[in-house]
Amino acid sequence: MEEINRKIISLLARDGRMSFTELAKLTGLSVSAAQQRVRRLEERGVITGYAALIDPGHAGLPLTAFISIKPFDAAAADDAPERLEHLSAIEACHSVAGDENYILKVRVASPAALEDLLQEIRAAANVSTRPTIGLSTPFENRPPEI
Repeated sequence: MEEINRKIISLLARDGRMSFTELAKLTGLSVSAAQQRVRRLEERGVITGYAALIDPGHAGLPLTAFISIKPFDAAAADDAPERLEHLSAIEACHSVAGDENYILKVRVASPAALEDLLQEIRAAANVSTRPTIGLSTPFENRPPEI
């Protein structure tokens, strides 16, 4: 698959309601070229819908986990976010106070995939990990009261 198509899929996976104008801007294509590529991806069955893409928790990634990380060497550079940025399973990275330096929110397909991701995180950032698996999400992304 062409790199530009991968980028389109990645962008739509993050925001399935993105306009063609925004998609074109982020991919360096014209608006009509972006529309044509999306249409071809739909026709080929690569993109089958958008509702599932809006919520990654329902797009074949049913396991949500929170992974607390801290460096093995406390004197090491604090660059874990940069070292982990390439791992697309990490949905969020929060700097926290306490024993750990960061808490990562991740979504994966299975416990085996979580195990693989933990190994990738440890190797990429030279950190210890402490995972917590989410059982359910009674609410999420609530807007604040104004």
